Amino acid sequence: MARLQPAKPRGLDPVRRLIPWYTKRTYGRAIEPAGILAHHRKLMLGIAAAGMALERSSALPRRLRELAMLRSAQLVGCEWCLDFGSKLAHDTGVPTEDLRELSGWRTSARFDARDRLVLEYAEGMARTPADVSDELFARLRGQFDERQIVELTMAIALENLYNRSNLALGIESDGFSDGMYCVMPDLSANLNGDAAQQVESVGRGS
Repeated sequence: MARLQPAKPRGLDPVRRLIPWYTKRTYGRAIEPAGILAHHRKLMLGIAAAGMALERSSALPRRLRELAMLRSAQLVGCEWCLDFGSKLAHDTGVPTEDLRELSGWRTSARFDARDRLVLEYAEGMARTPADVSDELFARLRGQFDERQIVELTMAIALENLYNRSNLALGIESDGFSDGMYCVMPDLSANLNGDAAQQVESVGRGS
C-alpha cells in the first residue's frame, strides 16, 4: 500500500481534476502516482507537462525508448514502473521474448547493436553516481542525431525520477500488465565489479 493516499477530487481545482481524468480515459483506470502528485499543484503540472511532451515526441523509435525506460526500472526495482512499462512495451509491439531476455541484453540475439547501445546508456544513467563515459557518448553520436539523443536522455532521466519517487512513496504494481509478460526487477545488475567487491568485503567484516 502506498505511503500517501491519492488526493480526493473534491476540493481540487479544475486542472488537478483534469489530469487524473485524462489518465483514466487514456489508460482505462486512475494512475496512482498522478493521484498522489495531485497534492502539489505546481509539481503535478510540471511533471505532467514533461511526460506529455515526451509521449508526443517521435524523434527516437518507440521501441528504443521503451527498452531504455524499462531497463532503468529494472535496475532501480520500481514495481509500478515495470508493470506499467511492460504494458506500454507490449502496446508498442515489443515482442514478449525481448522482454523476457531484457536482463541478458548483452548476450541475447534478440537485441541489435542500436538496442544494446541504448540499453548501455540507460544502465550508465541509472547508476549512482551516473557513469556515462566520453567513449559511450561518442558511440551514441555515431548512431543518433542531437534531437534523438536529447529525447533518449530525457526519457531515461524521467524514468529514473518516476522509479525513485514511486519507490519512496511505496507505490506498488497495479495490474496494468495482467495477462501479459511483466519484466521483473534486476537489482543485482546495479553493482559494478568494484561495488560488488566492497559489499563482499563488508560481509566478511574486513
